[in-house]
Amino acid sequence: MKSFLVMVGRTDDEWLSRGMDNYIKRIERYGPFKTIVIQDIKKAASMPENVLKEKEGEAILKIIAQGDLLVLLDERGKQRTSREFAAFIQKIMLAGTKNLYFVIGGAYGFSEAVYNRADHKISLSLMTFPHQLVRLLFAEQLYRAHSILNKEPYHHD
Repeated sequence: MKSFLVMVGRTDDEWLSRGMDNYIKRIERYGPFKTIVIQDIKKAASMPENVLKEKEGEAILKIIAQGDLLVLLDERGKQRTSREFAAFIQKIMLAGTKNLYFVIGGAYGFSEAVYNRADHKISLSLMTFPHQLVRLLFAEQLYRAHSILNKEPYHHD
């Protein structure tokens, strides 16, 4: 199974980029993993929120093919413990999924078209985080899930 992390907009802070690079290397030990950055929409600051979400949504949906599994990181998604998330990943792997896409939206979330296409929604917390920080938090949790599945000592109960 190939896994992808799709992110809207680039990461501005160097410390976040270094952290992401660290976890990407760790995740890649378990199988093919790639990050995809959707470029910031031009003139986004002057657009209404719903128009911006639609444009970002179009860019997201261009990447996802029919048959690919789409998981949105969304504040209204299902919350799971790290072990439950690992079990979720394992179930997807065992189902024979070819491509698994995790998507972190822009500052305003996702368009209705993206929500309608999504197979799952997960939430990292009831708290609100900057979408750039969510990238690092999620990458760590994806690495943790793989380490749990491989019975490595990274995760402690």
